[in-house]
Amino acid sequence: MLPDFAQWSLDAIREEGGSLSWLEEYRFEWSKTTAYALTQILNGKTVVLITDTERKWFENYIITSINSLSLERPLIPIISIDSIYPNYDNMSGGEMIDMLDDMIALSYKNDYFFWYIGKGDDKRSDIAKRKDESYFWIFDEDFNNAFRLKSYDPVLDIKLLQLYRLFNASLSAAMFGEVDASS
Repeated sequence: MLPDFAQWSLDAIREEGGSLSWLEEYRFEWSKTTAYALTQILNGKTVVLITDTERKWFENYIITSINSLSLERPLIPIISIDSIYPNYDNMSGGEMIDMLDDMIALSYKNDYFFWYIGKGDDKRSDIAKRKDESYFWIFDEDFNNAFRLKSYDPVLDIKLLQLYRLFNASLSAAMFGEVDASS
């Protein structure tokens, strides 16, 4: 029998030693939100990645590393919101966001979800907040299906990289049947 995702996450966090010890107390929040995102990926949904402006570097890092050939796993469909619609930052109003969401829904046949990383009050989060199945690494805000962080954390960038490393390991483990992401 495969370990459930919460237990697998705890074991993975502990294997990292002290560098991920901060995450152990948030493991249930991490496990719940991440398992749902992994299940969507395993079911073939496209990931539409969105970050706030300050985390554009992180968006680029994820997009270029998640399908690295060195991982020796199936490629996952992931795309940046900016590559879908380069004028995303210039959008204003709910109608424009609705039109963009409709275009994405038509393009991906409603088989997609948003992954938002950034401040909760950033306007770039608006489109993701409209979808119940969105996945969030959100700062300074409580939100449904969100893993919360603090934007003023002096080691936030390090924590983001650590979270991504754990996410990537989780994705591989789920793909290769080492953990049950739906549990």
